[in-house]
Amino acid sequence: MNASTLPSAGTTTAAPLPALVTLAGQASNVPLTHVSLAYIEPRFKLYLRFGEPARMHQLDRWRRCAVFLPNAVLCRIRWQANDYGTIRWQLMVMQTATPLDDMQRIPGVQPGARLLLHAEGDASVRAVLERIDGIEALGIAPAAVSPAYWRMLANRLAARSPLPEYTAERHAAWLAGRTFP
Repeated sequence: MNASTLPSAGTTTAAPLPALVTLAGQASNVPLTHVSLAYIEPRFKLYLRFGEPARMHQLDRWRRCAVFLPNAVLCRIRWQANDYGTIRWQLMVMQTATPLDDMQRIPGVQPGARLLLHAEGDASVRAVLERIDGIEALGIAPAAVSPAYWRMLANRLAARSPLPEYTAERHAAWLAGRTFP
């Protein structure tokens, strides 16, 4: 180390910045999940279909970062096009986790999340979007839906089976099950 880079005896060094963003009303040690979002008008959209971010950071004209608390459920859609039309359409429903939970590495999601549903392609994404619209028509927030339902949709998509509707009765049963230890 050079003598010029060492702090002099009479000066103080600045305290290091905290690694996690502290949110109002939250403990400073809460592990947060950062989800990258982007929008470039004719070519690329990476956006949230549902989910309640604790905070949203605008990075520049095209990019944002949504910050989520642990166990939040969200849906991110990726759409890409070229001069001839859509080339990629992807939908992911994921649940944020704590560092001690199992999670997957997902591009643009730091440190990662539990992947509940992954739909790729026009037909699959449209089918899932119809189910999300049906859930909202019932007056239920899609982020409040049972994670088991999203996993079941993923399995049905993989098996090319008909996708089941989410009903108010199924939601009530899931809410009742959450109250028991």
